[in-house]
Amino acid sequence: MEHPVFSLSKKPDHRMLVYERNATTIKIKPSYTGLATIFDKDILLYLASALMNAKNSGESISQTVRFTSYDYIVSTNKSLGGTQYKLLQEGLERLNGTLIQTNIKTNGIEVTEEFGLIDKWRIVKEDDKGKAVAIEVKLSDWFFNSILGNAVLSIDKDYFRLRKPTERRLYELARKHCGNQLVWKITLQNLKEKLGIASQMKLFRFNIKKITETNHLPEYNISMSDDVVMFTRKKPPKENNAPKHITKKELEKQARPGESYEQAAKRIKGLKEALK
Repeated sequence: MEHPVFSLSKKPDHRMLVYERNATTIKIKPSYTGLATIFDKDILLYLASALMNAKNSGESISQTVRFTSYDYIVSTNKSLGGTQYKLLQEGLERLNGTLIQTNIKTNGIEVTEEFGLIDKWRIVKEDDKGKAVAIEVKLSDWFFNSILGNAVLSIDKDYFRLRKPTERRLYELARKHCGNQLVWKITLQNLKEKLGIASQMKLFRFNIKKITETNHLPEYNISMSDDVVMFTRKKPPKENNAPKHITKKELEKQARPGESYEQAAKRIKGLKEALK
């Protein structure tokens, strides 16, 4: 979720994306069909959810997964119209074609590796109208290992109700960076880079302002002041034991980066006691 691997464009995106940080370079390479989109990612989220559920239930899981297109469409809150079967196949094509290249340096040795989002896919059965009924996907080692290592964050089911690519990406970032801490703040410029958006800042600021006005992201509130965007949880984590007499507004205002509700509340309460 850290880097914008998936395109937010609804049109074919043939850019090669390059990100550099701490001597590590990540390149996302499109195929002739373009980069995988954030809506194509629904396929990976669906498969990750199915595999994690099976794993948590003690069932054995495989790198090759078979599923019905009907279950996928219903689970990801899509309409049952005939175009969804075509979109599913096009999404599989883009996932299969998009490649990620990265270099990792360990003990003075640098290794450059390239891998796909999925290794291969096939339609196992079609109905009499040519629609894909059953799909088989072999996940890449990279993605399957993230399942085995429990390196997959759960998402709210209402994520699939978000129709705008930017809103989906904002939710992902909030889910990763907010976590159980009280608040996550980021400058508008840095947020623009994390979203992978190339539009002018003036237009980007206008669009983010519109999203803050509706404030309809699942799980998280979003607000903006002086070109700083702030994400907070709509409901505190279940394990939150913050003292009730300290208001949520007060906690959000005085929270430090990375603090949980409980940590911020204890610190603020301590300061109040010291000032008495």
